[in-house]
Formats: sequence, C-alpha cells, structure tokens
Amino acid sequence: MSSDKKAYAVVGAGMQGTAAAYDIARFGNPSRVLLVDSDLKRSSASAERVNSLVGNEICFASEVDAGDEASVAIQIHDSDVVLSCVPYRLHATVEHAALAAGTNVVDMGNDTDVTMEMLNLDSEFKAKGITLVPDTGLAPGLVNSIGAWMIGEMDEAEHIKLYCGGLPQNPRPPLNYTLRFSVEGLVGEYVDEAIAIRDHEVVRLETLRELENLDVPELGMMEAFTTSSGTSTAPYTFKDKVRHYEYKTLRYPGHCQIMQAFQAAGFWNDKQLNLGDEKVTPIQLFYRLMGDYLFDPTDPDLAVVHAVGTGVKAGKSIRLQVDVMDKRDPATGFTAMERMTGFSTAIMAIEVAQGRVRTGCVRYEEAVPGKRVMDELARRGIPVKVSIGS
Repeated sequence: MSSDKKAYAVVGAGMQGTAAAYDIARFGNPSRVLLVDSDLKRSSASAERVNSLVGNEICFASEVDAGDEASVAIQIHDSDVVLSCVPYRLHATVEHAALAAGTNVVDMGNDTDVTMEMLNLDSEFKAKGITLVPDTGLAPGLVNSIGAWMIGEMDEAEHIKLYCGGLPQNPRPPLNYTLRFSVEGLVGEYVDEAIAIRDHEVVRLETLRELENLDVPELGMMEAFTTSSGTSTAPYTFKDKVRHYEYKTLRYPGHCQIMQAFQAAGFWNDKQLNLGDEKVTPIQLFYRLMGDYLFDPTDPDLAVVHAVGTGVKAGKSIRLQVDVMDKRDPATGFTAMERMTGFSTAIMAIEVAQGRVRTGCVRYEEAVPGKRVMDELARRGIPVKVSIGS
C-alpha cells in the first residue's frame, strides 16, 4: 500500500457506517476519518468507539443532513474518498454532493435502477478526475466479487448461483429472523424486482418467488427465494459471459411464506387509509411495528454467503463453491452484518483511495478483481472457503 495517507469521510454513523470507519482506521492508512451523521451525539459516540478500538485519535465527528446536497458537499470537500453509509434512498444525494465537491465516493448499496442512473454520470465524474463505485456492501457487493471470480476461473461459465443471508444464531419463531439493517431496506428487497441472467438474457423476476430448499454448510436445511438488488449491475456486465446468473436471499424455513402473506394482505401499500378520524399508511405502520419486533440487539447474529458456479475449464466440467460465514466479534462488538457490509465497503474505498480504480462511474464487479476482495476479507479474519470439483 502507498505510504501517502488519505482523508476519508463516512456519511452515516449507524451500525454499518461505524464498522466501515473502524475498518478504514485499521487498514486504510488514513490521515483522518470523519464520521458525519444527522445526529451529532451518534456520530460522536461512534467516533469515540472507533478511536477506543484502534487506540488512536484518528476518527472525528460532525453533523449534517444527508438529504441536503449542498451541506454534504461542504462537509466532504477536503476528503479523498467518501463512503455513503446512509439509508439507500439517500445514496444518490451523497453522490451528487461528492461530484460537486470533487470527491471520490462509494456507497453500500442502492436500488439497481437508481444505480444505473448514477452510472450515467460517468463523463461528469471523469471530467473531475474522480471515481464513483456503487453497491459495494455485502449483497449487492461482495457476492458479486465472488461471482466475478467464478466466471474468471472458467473457460465457459454455465450457471452462477449466489445466496446470502443475515440471520440470528438463535432464531425465534415464527419469522426466525432478526433485523440487522433498516426495515425500509428489508421491505425494499421483498417488493422490488430481482434482476438475473437467464440464457444470456437480462430478465426481471418477481421477488419472494422461486422458493427452493438447500443444504448450507454449518446451517443445514435453509430456504432461498428471489429478492431485489443483490445482483446489482452484474447481469448487464456478464450476460455474454455466463448463461445463468442469479441471487437469492437465505432464510430459515418458513420465513418466505409469512412475508408473502404480509404482501398479499396489503401491509406494504403506501396509500393512506381513513380509520375514523385517523389516517394510516399500512407500510409506515408495518415499518414501526415490524422494525421494533425484529430488532433484537441481544441475539448474536451470523452472516452467510453460499455460492455455486458450474461450467467448463480445459475441456472438463468444473464446479466451484465458495462459503463465507461470520459471527459477531466479541472483541469489538461488531455484528456479523456490520462486519460483512461495513468491511466490504471499506475495502472498495481503500482501493479507490490508493488509485487502483479508474476514474469515472465504475460498475462494482469491474472495479477490483474478485479474488482481491475475497483475499482482503480473509485478511480481516472472515474466512472464505473455496472448494473446486467436477
């Protein structure tokens, strides 16, 4: 790594943002890490936590409304790279602010259609000599590094199947799920369209569909189903290189059917209902009730990636399998989802800071070789198990 120190800004001092700031402090050779949040108490507490963990006063706190583009631009203008760790609906605002400030930027993951719109700003980012890499978290993010590596290992790639889930170690019926990011993001994954490759064509699929059961190492029998955004731009990049490419979310058995019931009953509708003198939006009610119900900070979580790729190499059939499992780290207190998402975003930010990613708007899977991302994750103590067979 270059000896030149870089200045980083992390917008969003929540769970994943704090983990990303910690990783930057450890591995990014920073001159400083600025943690920016709409709540100064939260950003201050997160900065103090990072400094305590690394034993160095490297992280500083500030306050800004992430929805105010001009204010964000002022906060980040003297940073080399900004990490957008805000709720997904605000990433585009942070990225426009980065463009105005002339600052490199990566984000943790967005709606794929919004990501495609941001990639259209390639010429503007190039003109300023800066880089945007979107969708750099776990899924989207790391899973597509694994997919890219698999495709590169084959002469002819047939099928890439990517599975990922953030799960409780002690599942509680009936949902058997604990929330480790925003409930708005969770519902977004369940209602938007999934994007996949089928027979070299990019297709859009209904979410909460194509339910399958599969045996996952160390977990046993799980269920998987279509959700949005996990593949990000990879289907558009790889459609001529692989026949089939798809992503599904992993859950304990039974979860999908219950979510389908909420969807069918209209709980995710955003139209107001008149209940006497009161007006209620079903989805806002769902956010409030389910967000509180699913959030359990006392239950240790785990984050799992299971990927299988098949194809041909040197004239013979080949089967690749990658398994990643992480659990809450007792030494730092970071959850598995914080580590797998925050660290993955930090890895890409460091690559950008060190000049290893071209300028302009770069699709995640084209920014950094998949093997490098996998190796960097393993360097952080998250084991990546690779199996190669026929």
